[in-house]
Amino acid sequence: MTDASYTGAGVNTVKEEAALAGLLGWVGKTLAFGAHRSALDFGYFASVLDLGNGVGLALSTDGVGSKLLVAQMLDKYDTIGIDCVAMNVNDVLCVGAEPLCMLDYIAVQEADPDLLAQIGKGLYEGARQANISIPGGEIAQVREMIAGQREGRGFDLAGACVGLVPMNRILVGQEIRAGDAVIGLRSSGIHSNGLTLAREVFFKQARYQPDRYIGELGRTIGEELLEPTRIYVREVLQLLRAGLDIKALIHITSDGFLNLARVRAPVGYVLEALPDPQPIFTLLQGIGRVSDEEMFCVYNMGTGFCLVVAAAQADRTLETLGRLGVEAFRLGHAVDDAGRRVHLVPRGLVGEGSRFRRS
Repeated sequence: MTDASYTGAGVNTVKEEAALAGLLGWVGKTLAFGAHRSALDFGYFASVLDLGNGVGLALSTDGVGSKLLVAQMLDKYDTIGIDCVAMNVNDVLCVGAEPLCMLDYIAVQEADPDLLAQIGKGLYEGARQANISIPGGEIAQVREMIAGQREGRGFDLAGACVGLVPMNRILVGQEIRAGDAVIGLRSSGIHSNGLTLAREVFFKQARYQPDRYIGELGRTIGEELLEPTRIYVREVLQLLRAGLDIKALIHITSDGFLNLARVRAPVGYVLEALPDPQPIFTLLQGIGRVSDEEMFCVYNMGTGFCLVVAAAQADRTLETLGRLGVEAFRLGHAVDDAGRRVHLVPRGLVGEGSRFRRS
């Protein structure tokens, strides 16, 4: 058995970055159009348009990815909508905005009433958790374009979220200083990233069936992979309203802790206290012989969201999160580093650019 990797499973992030440059070459020119100017450059978790009178409109769009194929394998679709909401609202949070609403887009092989009802149930639950509305959306029947794991049940699901943020309170990490603390919030598991590699390892290499019970997980492998992405709206908004000196909010998705380097300040990070990853990650790494470098580049590894706060307020932040019933931990601190490197001390890894390497 060869060592598994994201590229080997069919996801070429290097090629994607090169292709994206061509798209942005044209889309970037549209920033000159319209009455409202973008307050941020491309590449952050969400965009912000200046509406005037000190009001910013935060926008983000995302989909669920190949987690949809796991739902099709199980013929279970009532939680996948939670993932769609989570991937969008968690990104909008990252600029300090309060998510207000989301629109969904569902492309289907055929308009199956039961399928759409189950998807709708998940969208409802995600919206309830995030305290947003879904005032509209679109369904497209495109049989020629959509296939999947189960005939008639092929679909794609994506959303676009809108939020509001005062222009003078936009958070992009511009005030981060050396010594500021990095606080991590526990993930619910694999979330909605890296499912292509996970499916390659579990269903192709190990030849597991989705209903195979795994003792370490306490449930079937399919159920574990379908665990919904955690929504962080409630706790993050509580922290923002508590007057804490929050410097940055970071959604840990694809690229893992490398997302910390997306902030505006020229800083790096030293993370000395990483939480133990959930069993799904250790199981995947062991079966697929996936390197630490690859695991921490593809997965959240137990931390789904990060805050950067003034060091003097780290304890208060953790206490507030504890009162809210949120599992959180102090991961490390920011350091002066124009190279924006991320050091994972317990694993002996250094992240720079889009990859981790051995230190």
